[in-house]
Formats: sequence, structure tokens, C-alpha cells
Amino acid sequence: MMTLTALIDAGFAGAPLAAVRVDFDRTVIYAAVIFIALAFVLQPLLFEPLIKLFELRVKRTEGARAAAREMQEHAGELLSKVDRELDRIRRTAAEERERIRVETAKLEAKILEEARESSVAVVAEGRQQIETEMSALRRELDARTAQMAREVASAVLGREVT
Repeated sequence: MMTLTALIDAGFAGAPLAAVRVDFDRTVIYAAVIFIALAFVLQPLLFEPLIKLFELRVKRTEGARAAAREMQEHAGELLSKVDRELDRIRRTAAEERERIRVETAKLEAKILEEARESSVAVVAEGRQQIETEMSALRRELDARTAQMAREVASAVLGREVT
């Protein structure tokens, strides 16, 4: 009868392999009994705590995922709220800019009108002053014309003209 090691050695030596013969003795029974005893002993000591640990880990992971999902939903809501608020602020700012632009245009028109009226008044006052000075100069020239004509005639004639 050949044992397993003898068969393996024979196979490596190039000999043809024959049918494998396994010895079934008491050691197989001892191993099965030890295995079953260990299974019963380790079930409450190792396997059940490990299973509970794995279940707890799964629950915590699922709980964390659910919490993360809720946080993402809440963040999305907050983001949309911020976007709506920014849009409202932009609209308000645009309305305020338009109101200020209209007020500024009105003020500019008022200032330009006042400046125009003021310049018209200054021009009219200047014309009036020029007219007054021209009239005064004309009267003075009219008064001096006769005397200047006599002086010129006296100078040309060489004698006194009256």
C-alpha cells in the first residue's frame, strides 16, 4: 500500500500515478470532533460578536450615508436660498441704480437750466452795460464833435474858426 507522499514522490520521479488511496482512520474523526467543538465554543465567543460588529458597522455606515444625504439636501436648499436672495439683492440694486440715475439726470438738467439762465442773464446784463457805455460815449462824442471839427478846421485853415 502506497501512501500519499510515496505517490507524490513516485509522480515526481516519472513513475505513472496509480489510484490514490486515502486512509480513513481515527484522526479524521478527532479532527471533525475538534472542529465541531470549536464551532460550538467560538459561536458565542467570536462569531456572534463579529456578526454584531459587522451589523453595527453596516448600520453606522448607512446612518452616516443617510446623514450625509440629508446634509447634501440641506446644503442644496441653503444654496438655492442664497441664490434667490442674491437675485433679490441684484434686482434691488438695479432698481436703486436706475432710481439714482434718473435723479442724477434730473439734477443735471436742473443745473444746466440754471447755468443757461444765469449765462443768459449775464449776457443780457453785459449787453445792457455795453449799450449804456455806448450811449455815454455817443453823447460825449456828439458833444465833442463840434469842438473837434473847429480844431481840425483851424488846423487846416491855419486860422481860428468859431
